[in-house]
Amino acid sequence: MPAQVVMGASLRCSFGNTQAKLIVLPINRVFVEGQLAATIMDHLPMVNICSFGMCSSLANPQVAAATSAAMGALTPMPCLPVTVTPWIPDVTKTLIGKLPALGSTATCSCTWAGLIQVADPGTRKTLIS
Repeated sequence: MPAQVVMGASLRCSFGNTQAKLIVLPINRVFVEGQLAATIMDHLPMVNICSFGMCSSLANPQVAAATSAAMGALTPMPCLPVTVTPWIPDVTKTLIGKLPALGSTATCSCTWAGLIQVADPGTRKTLIS
C-alpha cells in the first residue's frame, strides 16, 4: 500500500535536474502526521508543483530552440512544469473531500513529456488504499 503524500513531499521529474516540493493549499484542512494531506487535484503548475530546476526535454520549445541555436548540443533551459491533468491515482478507497488521496506511487504527466513521481511522500506511518 502506498503512503499518504503531504505538504512538503519531494517530487522528481524525468527531465528535471533537481527535486521540487509539493505545495498543498489548506482547502480540505485534513492533516496527516502534522502536515496537510494531498489529493490527486494538487497538480497545478507553480501552485502545487514548482520548478524542477533545468528541463532537458526536447518536447519543451525553449529547450528545442536553445538546442537548435547551439548547433544540436542539448541545452537545458529553466523548468516551467505544465501539468494540465490531475495525478493518476494509485488509490481508490481513501478520499479527502470527495477526491482520491494522493499516494506515493501516483504519477503526473508534464506536457513537455516529463513523468513526475513522488520521491519522498513526507509521511512514514500512514498508508492508504
